[in-house]
Amino acid sequence: MFLTAPRVRGVLPGRGRDDESGVSLLPELRYPSVPELVASARALTAERPGLCALRQVGLSRAGRPLHLLSVGRARRAVLVVAGAHANEPTGGATLRLLAERAVRESSLRDGVSWHFLLCADPDGASLHTTPAPRSLFDYHRYFFRPAGPEQPEWSPSVLPPDRLPPETRALTSVIDEVRPYLQISLHGTDLGGTWVQLTRDIPGLAEPFAKSAAELHIPVEAGASDAAGWPASGPGVHVMPAPGAGAAYPSMPDDARQSTWYHAHRYGGLTAIVEVPMWASDLVGDPAPHPAPAAALGRLAHRLRTDALLVEEVFAQAQPRLADRDDPLLRAARWALELVPGLAEDWVRTPPADTTMAYVGSVDAFARRLPLRAAAMLLRVLREGDDRAAPRLERLVAHWSESFARRFHARWVPVRNQIEHQSRTVVTAARQARDTAG
Repeated sequence: MFLTAPRVRGVLPGRGRDDESGVSLLPELRYPSVPELVASARALTAERPGLCALRQVGLSRAGRPLHLLSVGRARRAVLVVAGAHANEPTGGATLRLLAERAVRESSLRDGVSWHFLLCADPDGASLHTTPAPRSLFDYHRYFFRPAGPEQPEWSPSVLPPDRLPPETRALTSVIDEVRPYLQISLHGTDLGGTWVQLTRDIPGLAEPFAKSAAELHIPVEAGASDAAGWPASGPGVHVMPAPGAGAAYPSMPDDARQSTWYHAHRYGGLTAIVEVPMWASDLVGDPAPHPAPAAALGRLAHRLRTDALLVEEVFAQAQPRLADRDDPLLRAARWALELVPGLAEDWVRTPPADTTMAYVGSVDAFARRLPLRAAAMLLRVLREGDDRAAPRLERLVAHWSESFARRFHARWVPVRNQIEHQSRTVVTAARQARDTAG
């Protein structure tokens, strides 16, 4: 059973009393920055020095420290990782709540120690800044998500071992040290629903996961394209196929089964990836069969190619003025655009068996998301240089953001609900995985 998160200073002040219209009287929370997460961890360590330890476990490529907060000293361990993707900010807030709960609730430490990697990619976090976005356009105005080889969890699937970034090496070193029976990676999506990806099944997780989502008015994403072709142990709970199984999207250069998520398997552990949306859409929760999936996916592939070409045109126009720039935003924008041709081809091949409305909705969101992200990151570079191509691209980013929200009837999920659902899922996964392992 899930526990309801208590009132925690500065993190989750409870739901508060609603006014007669049903609108919460509490001010909306915002996502904490990495310095704020470090400050919170230091405060916990100062408050309970015999229980908590905060230490540096590595440096980023730009020399920023990576911090690990440990609570308890039991041999059996849970490792919680936040900030693997800079554009998914809920995880940092959830990690802070979980750390405070691990300190204050002795039941969570019953034979288990908790370890919290505060931010796996502090360089990326410095480039994505939306502490309290008001709209999808506001979210994309300061958007950043690194190219695949620069992402700490994904780099092992696209780079040889001797070229892994220091953030990846720090993360795998922590896994080697604490040998978690469960690693939890806190992720999120801009618009959609909630789902869980598991490297091995955790029996008993699916039912309370769905119950929590329903209580907090968060749709369960019934056909997440991220987990296309994976077996499901329940609605929204997907178990990764074994290494060697065919990929749903053969063109994608990365493979989850080669990521750091599988590193815990060396020690008999597993990894759970918990996704929660910032904006919710009920369109991604419809399990009904799609009446014409091939035609629908063909249209989405065509739109993906068309939208990407519009960004490519602006890129080509500005390229002579950007030729000397080695910029992570440009590398990431180019990486996203390079995925488009192969991904569009994957979609027009034979659709998955029993294609649902939810799956087509998830692909629709992916088809909008990829060129929009590339455009948003290129726009940041052009705005910084006061480039003459910036106004055209800004209109495109604004239009696509609005169309995305309108098509999916997007509704904001209060930050406290995002945190509550993600933290409930972590606690339940930790307990169920422990009990299953014996």
